[in-house]
Amino acid sequence: MSLLSDFDWRGLIAQTSDRDALDAHLGSAPRTLYAGFDPTADSLHIGSLVPLLALRRFQLDGHRPIALVGGATGLIGDPSFKAAERSLNEADQVAAWVASIRAQVSRFIDLDAGPAGGLVVDNLDWTRKLDVIQFLRDIGKHFSINEMVRREAVRARLEREGGGISYTEFSYALLQSYDYVELARQHDCTLQIGGSDQWGNITAGMDLVRRMLARQVHALTLPLVTKADGTKFGKTESGTVWLDPKLTSPYAFYQFWMNTADADVLRFLRLFTFLDQERIRELQQSLQERPERREAQQALAEEVTRIVHGEDALQSSRRITDALFSGELGVLDSSDLAQLQQDGLPSLAGGRALKVGEALAGLELARSNSQAMQLIRSGAVSVNGESVTDARMPLADRAPLPGGYWLIRRGKRNWGLVQAD
Repeated sequence: MSLLSDFDWRGLIAQTSDRDALDAHLGSAPRTLYAGFDPTADSLHIGSLVPLLALRRFQLDGHRPIALVGGATGLIGDPSFKAAERSLNEADQVAAWVASIRAQVSRFIDLDAGPAGGLVVDNLDWTRKLDVIQFLRDIGKHFSINEMVRREAVRARLEREGGGISYTEFSYALLQSYDYVELARQHDCTLQIGGSDQWGNITAGMDLVRRMLARQVHALTLPLVTKADGTKFGKTESGTVWLDPKLTSPYAFYQFWMNTADADVLRFLRLFTFLDQERIRELQQSLQERPERREAQQALAEEVTRIVHGEDALQSSRRITDALFSGELGVLDSSDLAQLQQDGLPSLAGGRALKVGEALAGLELARSNSQAMQLIRSGAVSVNGESVTDARMPLADRAPLPGGYWLIRRGKRNWGLVQAD
């Protein structure tokens, strides 16, 4: 199976410039391709996984991937399908985000794979050298305002009541197009990939390469991920699911994938993992015959957590999941408990001075001290995995878990965390 055939099977192709020509181009020799990632925060979120993993898929097929971090375009802001003008961020802030994202994307491609070794570049390196006259004469002359205005993303902004678009954001497509020229010139890059919302920008770059360098290059866009129920992918009640473990812990990341709906899980297995067709068919059969076992969701959670956070983080996520399900908390270490605290589990400090009833009420696992006493007397409360029946028992009577924590459980699913100090 060719690489593009595998992309087809996985549902990874939204548009291509010329499918047959691209297939022949990729099949005739190792090629260089790139995807761009603009810094709008100090971490990418899981929506960026599709292009990041696509770069890796190309590399595993023998091609050379380039991850471009937009230190220049990030200062402008992409107007594509945005309802209003973006706020411009300070240059120092964008530079800090660039540094974070450079390190992040470097983990998804092998930078030491010989001729196929990946690169991470910043478009500010060449854009800062452009002066205004050079930009207008050498780049701007190749763009028709008539054609740019007809683009769906621009037209939507112009037609929106009270809307419009600044020249700053209008010029974004020129800067992104010039990236393709520079990468073609410096690294013989012949393919740009990106989300389907980038089709207009990517094809503009193709045209600029043809005009400025007299070369034929290619474009491929990837689908924007949606959920079957119409809700937004990559969002939870606690907010965006980030790739940075300091923003979304590996355990919370793992749980996000574990909670995938049956209607989405097979598609997500194709989009977000490297599992082959045979293995995914096995999981499809399991989903159809034994949906309650959630084997497909577990495979998805394990594969994506391993890819993004590594084997140790995956084992920690599994350990926390198993411990909270079984109530056997002795297997947890201090980093596991710190993840739960990071994830917004109700928490309190000063545990050595608290009684169990006070802690239960303070964690809002009970509405009042009197309800806390009733819950404790009924046997519905445990501390560090052991049942408690005396609301006046000091927490310090139970040895804390590693890191100085007490995990309080009410019923089967309600947890709170108390730290010693």
